[in-house]
Amino acid sequence: MAATAILLSELKNINNSYFIGFRSLTHEADKQGEYATPQEKTFSIGFTNLNESLHELEDHDLDALVADLRSGLPPQEPSTHDGIITLVDDQTSTLAVSREFMPADTCTRLTAQSLRQVKTSFTSDIRDKTGISEEPQSKADKVKLALEKLKEAKVRKLIIKVVMSDNSSKTLMVDERQTVREVLDKLFEKTHCDCSINWSLCETNPELQIERSFEDHENLVERLSAWTRHSENKIYFLLRPQKYVMFTEPQLFYLWKKSKANLCGINNQAKELLIKENFGGSTQIVPDLEGMLYLKEDGKKVWKPRYFVLRASGIYYVPKGKTKSSSDLACFVHFDKVNIYMTSDYKQKYRAPTNFCFILKHPHIQMESPYIKFLCCEEEHTLLLWVISIRIAKYGTILYKNYQAAVKKASTFQSFPSPAYKGKNKNVKIQDFIC
Repeated sequence: MAATAILLSELKNINNSYFIGFRSLTHEADKQGEYATPQEKTFSIGFTNLNESLHELEDHDLDALVADLRSGLPPQEPSTHDGIITLVDDQTSTLAVSREFMPADTCTRLTAQSLRQVKTSFTSDIRDKTGISEEPQSKADKVKLALEKLKEAKVRKLIIKVVMSDNSSKTLMVDERQTVREVLDKLFEKTHCDCSINWSLCETNPELQIERSFEDHENLVERLSAWTRHSENKIYFLLRPQKYVMFTEPQLFYLWKKSKANLCGINNQAKELLIKENFGGSTQIVPDLEGMLYLKEDGKKVWKPRYFVLRASGIYYVPKGKTKSSSDLACFVHFDKVNIYMTSDYKQKYRAPTNFCFILKHPHIQMESPYIKFLCCEEEHTLLLWVISIRIAKYGTILYKNYQAAVKKASTFQSFPSPAYKGKNKNVKIQDFIC
């Protein structure tokens, strides 16, 4: 009974402190240029061997524990807190529905009855995936259920709305363990579209007029947690032909100095050799990209040309009066704390020389900030070179593993494309830069 009391006490502590939802994040850096980190609650069960402790319980004690685990928090009506609707169910751990990811009219219609229906659906889905029966028969089953519930109680979940290319939408429940690749697989099943390697989950930020495709290995819940509470950002499910162009057309980035005629003559065997040379070894090889770009001055709508050089660690520039030698280069930005974003209509918004711009910023920055780096290219081809090459420098061989997984998925799944999900290829057209 003492072990049962300890377990129930720990469970009560979890339930009392447990809150799932978006974390309040700051979007600005402090005066030293360091970024604020989200505050998270951590939990400890307090046993060196929880499985052994559960097996030591008597059957009636274990029944009491399982009953308490299954009941979770006391039944109550759905409550709201800072834009989060918290759902409590007698079969699953607490779930949170973010208002930002549900249509406005849907949020207003979430009555107690409709919430119970949503929770029932999620409960059934969790049972199907975990293989846990509603009424465990043996002690081993009860221990397994207790372990699963304790583990599940620590997992954050979000309900998100993903917008399709035809402006329809799909609603999914995702948890913090899932990668973007796993969410894409869910969408393949829901939309019955083809499993092309070019399908992407993209985030848009209307305030900054930017877009970024999530990388397949990234954790989606973690990325969405960087959004501000009342964000108007959206998630799109779209075809992006430039997603893995560094592997389908590697010559564009590793032989970029050659003429278009020479690039057109590259056969598949030569492409495979380029991939092996640059991604197959233990050392990451970054395209030796360099050239003139326009840099936006801080706080001004003024753009000045500077000569930039790409390195594995970041982007460097040539100071005035200096040469392009490595000893003279000055660091512009490191890649470890920033992501790259495509922009829209910056010629009008910031008086950029062209609309072929990109920015580099920390993901927690969601609005205007002096810590955003703005760069502008002369032409679309140059924009493609820099954006893809920066992704290669930042992620390296992880991108190649993502590509291999996407190719495997596309080859093993036989689906029929639906006209509603053909995608809007509004970004860079790869065929324009080949033959």
